[in-house]
Amino acid sequence: MTTAPGTPADEEPPDAGERHRLTAVTGLAALSLDAMASVAYGPEAIVLVLAAAGAHGLGFTLPVTLAIAALLAVLVASYRQVIAAFPDGGGSYAVARTHLGRRTSLVAAGSLVLDYVLNVAVAVTAGLAALTSAFPTLYDDRLWLCLAVLALITAVNLRGIVESARAFIVPTVVFVGSILVLIAVGLFRSEPVSTATAAGHASVLADDATTVGALLLLKAFASGCAALTGVEAIANAVPSFRVPRARRAQHAEVALGAVLGVMLIGLSVLISRFHLQPVEGVTVLAQLADASLGHNWAFYVLQFATMILLALSANTSFGGLPVLLKLLARDNHLPHVFALKADRQVHRHGVLALAAVSTVLIVFSGGDTNTLVPLFAIGVFVGFTIAQVGMVGHWRAERGPRWRGKALLNGFGGLLTGVAAVVVTATKFEEGAWLIVIALPLLVVAFEAVHRAYARIGERLGLGRVPEHPHRDRSVVIVPVSSLSRLTSEALTAAASLGDEVRAVTVCHPDPDPEDRSALHALERSWAEWDPGVPLVRLSSERRALGRPIAAYVRDVMASEPAARVTVLIPETEPERLWQRLLQNQRGAVVAHAVRKETDAVICRLRFRLF
Repeated sequence: MTTAPGTPADEEPPDAGERHRLTAVTGLAALSLDAMASVAYGPEAIVLVLAAAGAHGLGFTLPVTLAIAALLAVLVASYRQVIAAFPDGGGSYAVARTHLGRRTSLVAAGSLVLDYVLNVAVAVTAGLAALTSAFPTLYDDRLWLCLAVLALITAVNLRGIVESARAFIVPTVVFVGSILVLIAVGLFRSEPVSTATAAGHASVLADDATTVGALLLLKAFASGCAALTGVEAIANAVPSFRVPRARRAQHAEVALGAVLGVMLIGLSVLISRFHLQPVEGVTVLAQLADASLGHNWAFYVLQFATMILLALSANTSFGGLPVLLKLLARDNHLPHVFALKADRQVHRHGVLALAAVSTVLIVFSGGDTNTLVPLFAIGVFVGFTIAQVGMVGHWRAERGPRWRGKALLNGFGGLLTGVAAVVVTATKFEEGAWLIVIALPLLVVAFEAVHRAYARIGERLGLGRVPEHPHRDRSVVIVPVSSLSRLTSEALTAAASLGDEVRAVTVCHPDPDPEDRSALHALERSWAEWDPGVPLVRLSSERRALGRPIAAYVRDVMASEPAARVTVLIPETEPERLWQRLLQNQRGAVVAHAVRKETDAVICRLRFRLF
């Protein structure tokens, strides 16, 4: 049972299903893995861009990170308000639908869908890249390993989002704890304790650059904003939390912002303190672990935790996207099957659809992260910008206490994320971002097409209007038969219960072979001896067809008796074993297809169980 549209989720009565929903802690584990894992590549993205300006450019790592942390604070504050204003979930889609119009909301939804799908593919391939770096012999099998990890994550999520949270909470705690220990230990060191990881690797630092331009800083800021992907996931999945849903989701959002901010700033401080330089083949996080903790067991624990969390950060998509698809289906922009829930509060069709599309992407990329990364994070910036602009409209409409300051904050955040979206798209356009530029409008067109189809269906069904009172019409039931059996008897009994007049029909041919002629005569003799009180009508077919003659007869009956309701009852057997369906001749399916295609008669398929 669901609440009516517009009813706050916090007002739902508690039920047994609450135990299959998230608390603030389990919500952090289930929905924040994407954001948590981004510290493995966010600071590195900043450093790699600033390295183009040499050592002087790396000096801006901390200021750029502080700007990103400030934007993170704005986003967290904004999404706390989004959670309170839209407790049914949906994030930027829900905000835009209310304040910016349907078309803009579909752009937001499309951008989130693309980001969620790409996040799964990038997360799984990145995690396996870390594994194959440690064990090079597995490199040739990376595609199958990626698919195996994806299958594992899908299976866990099909058991429920709470189950996934419980399964992934330990890796999350180990990773976050390791990063915090790395930062705390590193702050007490004046120089790296070890540089063994970077030894022998070529530096990617430019030698002749001495100035840092605004465009380079802007590009570094936009690249580093990849660390903010996943911040919106909690706001998208508010209905997955236990009551009071909005409050628990807000607590999880704030905790995510605080932990992510501390990790980003702490790592950037260490980058500046150790004068770290990016090198080929070694991640920035690995160098920091080496410098802070030493090249020992702690180093390997952090690397292994990073690998696990990167692979499992795909779970953020499995927590947020099915809820978004449910909202799109509820608004008639996707097939309604995505709004259905299975046991344990699982939107099973959304989970399976995400797994299927992600599988295609992984196979397309051959399990290579670099093929997918240029497509990643563009969609989330579009969603961020739309959500911020929509919240400005929300504050203007509400005009509550200090609404101008809140609107100014959201407007500033929308400006920053909008600039980041433009810069990331422009800088990665030739690397593959053009696919997103094409895919996003195509996705919006698909949403619109589904909506128009549902509108036409609703108009024909008269949804929203009071229908005429039901009445009884004279009914004729037509039963196709080919032989006498218990199935024939059951079918005629059911037909007599349904209609005022029952007619059995059988198809024959003008020039049958001796075997067919003998079978027809045997059927007619048996029918006369049985005398069921139902006439047996012979339908002649010049071609050896089955469905078309019956459909033609149904059309003739409907034309001769326009006031009668005509039903075609097709008797079929249901075998005891699933594989035994292969033994059936599928005559019923052929008849049903022909009648459905050529007439408006009601089709009833009677299943007679053989067990």
